[in-house]
Amino acid sequence: METLTYTHNAAAAAAVAAAYDAPPMAYVRSYGCQQNFNDGEKLRGVLQDIGFGIADAPEQADLILFNTCAVREHAEQRVFGNIGALKKLKEQNPRLIIGVCGCMAQQPQVVEKLKASYPYVDLVFGVDGIDRLPALLARRLGGARRCLERPAERGALVEGVPIRRDSGFRAWLPVMYGCDNFCTYCIVPYVRGRERSRAPADILAEFRALVAAGYKEITLLGQNVNSYGKNLPQPVDFADLLELLCTVPGDYRLRFMTSHPKDAGKKLIDTVARHPQLCKHLHLPVQAGSDRVLAAMNRHYTARQYLELIDYAKKTIPGVTFSSDIIVGFPSETEEDFQKTLELVKTVGYMQLFTFIYSKRTGTKAAQMPDPATHAEKAGRMARLLKLQEEASFPAVAALAGQDVTVLVEGAGRRPGTLDGRLDNNLVVEFPAPESLVGQWARVHLTGARAALLTGELVQQNRKDD
Repeated sequence: METLTYTHNAAAAAAVAAAYDAPPMAYVRSYGCQQNFNDGEKLRGVLQDIGFGIADAPEQADLILFNTCAVREHAEQRVFGNIGALKKLKEQNPRLIIGVCGCMAQQPQVVEKLKASYPYVDLVFGVDGIDRLPALLARRLGGARRCLERPAERGALVEGVPIRRDSGFRAWLPVMYGCDNFCTYCIVPYVRGRERSRAPADILAEFRALVAAGYKEITLLGQNVNSYGKNLPQPVDFADLLELLCTVPGDYRLRFMTSHPKDAGKKLIDTVARHPQLCKHLHLPVQAGSDRVLAAMNRHYTARQYLELIDYAKKTIPGVTFSSDIIVGFPSETEEDFQKTLELVKTVGYMQLFTFIYSKRTGTKAAQMPDPATHAEKAGRMARLLKLQEEASFPAVAALAGQDVTVLVEGAGRRPGTLDGRLDNNLVVEFPAPESLVGQWARVHLTGARAALLTGELVQQNRKDD
């Protein structure tokens, strides 16, 4: 696997400077997962590197870039709708440059649709094109009418890409890219490519820099972080990487996502239990509780194996909480299959559940499977699942009242005069406090809950390890 280093494109910077009387502004909007949002931060960094400022709204921009998601049909349709709304801006400002990148742009049929139906879109490039954006812009500013790249998997890692992070206290840190699992419902391996792990030294260097810069919560990212290291020359796995990062001194906490249950073993759980910097929360997407459906999804574990992992984590990590993803209405799912999912949810006791009605993705194996259930049947199952989750999680959240906890204050709460703080277990508490606490650790007394939201009162501003 090839590793490249980003270099400043002086020719692109000169083209930008020559094309505008004043520094131009760029608006970047990202859709989808945390990896996409991290890519959006890199897009902003690259644009700043060649002379762009960053706009807060598309109306302020000389360049509008949509960084897209392809996981669900609804997300794609929303992007197409938003691209359509840009036509008026282009008519008002013919010099406006409009670009589409990311996972949607990695699909040939999407590129053809953009080419045929959206003639005012100037740039199209896939997930591996962030460092090549300056060259594309230079071509466009140099007179090329449209620069639409055909999707291609590059298979290389690019280190040192400039980044403009959205937060000064929370950071995303990718440890790997792509996926080799090929779950039958998932388009990710086809748009993100095969698994590619970053070198431990590169990850460690970026992590040290984040801690030194004062970042308090760092989340390691990968389509399946537990596959980390499989394609590296040295013998290292994800638990080893966590051990390495936890040797860095500092006042921080560390999260990671997403873990695939087939690869998340006891070594990982023991590592989480051993290090106070590692959050005591596991996001373990189960997707279904029926072994028949899990096999059809190509998940490579059974419900029993999943529950054994959950049980080991409960015994090993005091106070651990779980969240998960569940697909309702996978092709051929029966009422009996769905009942097994309900039973699993009840057994685990998830604090948070991210639920989705199955979305057909062209190019995946599941798209060819018979799907006799109606949308109404699937929606009914979804409603029952949500009701069960609320009945289980709301009392569990409320039962935390009376504790004093340390939270990272993230921003304004839902009610005037309040702030939201995130606990180690990934739950959020709302409490009255001054805005000056945003981005700081705070000690909060939990007083109750409104549904899945904890409520509390400030005890004192505090360091995480007090």
